[in-house]
Amino acid sequence: MAAPQDAAVDADSVRDRDSVRDREIGVEQEHLDRVYRRLEEKIHEAEFLMDDAARRGQVGTPGAYAERDAQVFRAGLHLNRLNSEFEDFLFGRIDLLLGKDGERGPDGAYTSVEPAEDAVRDDRAEIAETLHIGRLGVLDADYSPLVIDWRAPAAAPFYRSTPKDPGRVVRRRVIRSKGRQVLGVEDDLMRPELTAFLDGVELPVVGDGALMAALGRARSHTMRDIVASIQAEQDLVIRAPAASVTEVSGGPGTGKTAVALHRAAYLLYRDRRRYSGGILVVSPTPLLVAYTEGVLPSLGEEGQVAIRAVGSLVDGAEATEYDEPAVSRVKGSSRMLPVLRKAARGALESPDAPDRLRVAAFGSRLELGPEDLRRVRSTALGGTAPVNLLRPRARRLLLDALWARSGAGRRHSDPELAAEARQGFDEDVSTEQVFLDFLDAWWPELTPRGVLAAMADERRLGRWARRVLQPREVRLVARSLRRLGPDGRGPLSVHDVALLDELQTLLGAPARPRRREVDPLDQLTGLEELTTFADRAGGGRRGRDERREEERTEYAHVIVDEAQDLTPMQWRMVGRRGRTATWTVVGDPAQSSWSDPDEAAAARDEALGNRPRRAFTLTVNYRNPAEIAELASRVLALAMPGMRAPRAVRSTGLRPRFAVAGDDLAGAVRAEARRLLDEVDGTVGVVVAMGRRAEARRWLADLGDRVVALGSLEAKGLEYDATLVVSPAEIADESPAGLRVLYVALTRATQQLTVVSGERDAPDEAGVPDLLRD
Repeated sequence: MAAPQDAAVDADSVRDRDSVRDREIGVEQEHLDRVYRRLEEKIHEAEFLMDDAARRGQVGTPGAYAERDAQVFRAGLHLNRLNSEFEDFLFGRIDLLLGKDGERGPDGAYTSVEPAEDAVRDDRAEIAETLHIGRLGVLDADYSPLVIDWRAPAAAPFYRSTPKDPGRVVRRRVIRSKGRQVLGVEDDLMRPELTAFLDGVELPVVGDGALMAALGRARSHTMRDIVASIQAEQDLVIRAPAASVTEVSGGPGTGKTAVALHRAAYLLYRDRRRYSGGILVVSPTPLLVAYTEGVLPSLGEEGQVAIRAVGSLVDGAEATEYDEPAVSRVKGSSRMLPVLRKAARGALESPDAPDRLRVAAFGSRLELGPEDLRRVRSTALGGTAPVNLLRPRARRLLLDALWARSGAGRRHSDPELAAEARQGFDEDVSTEQVFLDFLDAWWPELTPRGVLAAMADERRLGRWARRVLQPREVRLVARSLRRLGPDGRGPLSVHDVALLDELQTLLGAPARPRRREVDPLDQLTGLEELTTFADRAGGGRRGRDERREEERTEYAHVIVDEAQDLTPMQWRMVGRRGRTATWTVVGDPAQSSWSDPDEAAAARDEALGNRPRRAFTLTVNYRNPAEIAELASRVLALAMPGMRAPRAVRSTGLRPRFAVAGDDLAGAVRAEARRLLDEVDGTVGVVVAMGRRAEARRWLADLGDRVVALGSLEAKGLEYDATLVVSPAEIADESPAGLRVLYVALTRATQQLTVVSGERDAPDEAGVPDLLRD
C-alpha cells in the first residue's frame, strides 16, 4: 500500500484536476452565453424583416406582392435556420499557433494551415487564435467569429489535426452542452511536448489530454517514446482509407472508442457527400451510449448520426431486461435462425384459427375441410418469401380450391366463357364477409412481437425447435418469454431485440398503397408553389427529415464498439444496417462476454462480406495505473493464455486493496465504498455479478450520486476514478466467458481498485482471492 502522504498528494492532484475542469466549463459557459445573446439579436433582426415584408404587401401592386414573397422567403429561411440550429450547436474549440501569414477568410478566421517559423521557441509558444466550432456560423457585431460553421474551411483543423500532423493546432476541445448549459469539456493535445500560453497563462488541459501533457513533458525518454507511439497508432487508424472495413483491436484503456469516433468525424468531413447516407454508431450498453454521445456531437447535421445501443436498434423496442447466461447463450446463437424461420410460419397455426371454410357461390354451398386447408397453406408457404407477403398467394389458392370444388370449370368448354365465369366467381366469393373474416383469422397479419409471444408456449416452441435445441434449452427460452403479453408487449432483453429484428425480416410488411398528402389550398389554387414559408421550410422539410429518419434502415458508415460482445444474432441485425456501408469495428477478444467466439466470428464475417479489411492494434494503456494493470494481467493469463496485455504508461504507487467480507457482504461493500468515496473526489463504480445488481443498489442507495452499482456486463467501456469489484469468483463463474468479464471489471479504474472477497473466493491471509494470486 502507498504511504499516507502519497495518498494525500494524489487526492490533492485529483482536487486540482477537478477544479481546473470546473473552471474551464465556466469559461466555455461564458462564451456560450455570449453566443446566445448574439443569436437572439439575429432572431430579432429576422423577425423585423418578416414584419417589414408584411407591410410591403399592403401596397397592393403585383410588384409589391412579388417583392414581399421573396423577402418573406429569405427572412423566413434565415429565421427558421436560427431557430432549428438553436439547440446544442456549440461542440468544439481549437487553440492555434501563429500562422505563416495574416490573411483572413470570409468567416473572420486566419487561413494559414502551417505555423509561422518563430511560433515555437524552446518548446514554448503563445496561442494566437482560438476558434469555437458549431453547427452554425455566428459573427459578433464587429464581424469577428464567435462560432465557426463546422462545414467552413476554418473548421477543418478540428477534424484533420492529429498529434502526428498537428498543423497550427495545440489543443482540440470537445464541448458537451445541452441547450444553454455547458455540461463538460474534454481536451486532446496535438502537441503534448509544448508548453503553451493563452493571454499569458499556461494553457489548461482537461481529461486525457492532461495525462498526455504530463507524459509528453516528462524528462524520461521512455515516456516521450510512449506518447509518440500513442500518436502514431491513433493517426494510422484515423486516416485509414475508407473503402473497406477498418478493424481496431486493443486492450483496456487504449482509447479504441475515442479513436474510432474521431475517425468517423474525419471521414465525414473529408467526404460529406458520401456519408450523407448516415452514420450508425452501435454501442453494447445504454451507459456507453451516454459516453459516445458526449464524444460525437461534432458529426454535424440533423439526422446524420444515429447513436444506438444494441438493444435499441429496432424501432419501438428497447431492451430493459437481462437474460440469465444460459438463456443468453441460446437466444444469441445462430441456432435460433432455423427456429425463427419455423416460428414465423408456424405462428399462423394458432389454436384459435378456423379449420373449415364455408361459402355460398352459384346457388350452392362450398366447403374446404382441415385437410384441404392444410394443403393450401403448405403450398402457399413454399419458398422463402416473407410470410406476410404470401397472404395474397394464400387468398388466390383458396379461391382456386373453392373453384375446383364447385365444378363450374367443367361446365364451360369455351375458354373465354370459363375465364369470365371464373372472374365472376372470384369477385363474388372474395367480397363475401364470411370469406374475408375467415382469411383474417386463418392467415392473420403477423407481427414480430406476436410471434415472439407465441414462442412462450413451450409445446409450440418445442415443435419449431425440434432437432435444433435441447428440451432444457426450449424450456429456458419459453420461460424467459413469458414476461411478454399475448401481443408481445412487455419488457425485452437485448437478445430479444435481435430476435425481433430477424422476425421482422422473416415476416415482412404487407404492401400498402402510398397516399399523397394534398394541401386543401392546392385544390383551390392549383399552385403548389404558393405555400407559406412555414409550410415549405418548417412542416415540409422537417416532415421529410422525420420520415427519412423513421424509414432509414441502412447507413453509409457503421461503427461497432466493443464488437467482441456481439452475438451471432446481433451481428445479423447490425449487418442489415450496413449492407452497402464502410465499417469501423472496434474490439478486444480478451474482453469478450460471448461464450463461443468462433461462432460469433463466422457471423461477423457474413455481416462484413468480402470487403477489404485493414487491421490495427493499439498497444498502450493510459487509463489504468501499472499497479492495477499488473493485477488484471493475472486474470488475462487465465482467460486468454498467451494474450499480451497493453503497456500501462503510468504508476501511482497505490497498490490494489483487498478486503474479506466474512458473514456480512453488504456491510463490507458499504464500508469499502465509503472509504473510496473519501479518498477520491470523482466516481466510484461497484461491480458485482449480474445476479446481485438489485441488492447491490439497495446496499449503496444512501451513499450519493458519486457511487454507481452495476452488473459485470454493464461495466464494458466505462471508467471510474475508483472501482470496487465484489467477489471475483461469482463474476467468473456466472458464464463460460466469466474470466474475460472479470478482466473487464478489474480494468475500469483510473486511480484506485479494491477487491472484496466473498464466500467462494478462498482468500489467503492477505485477503487476496485465489483467482488473483500469482
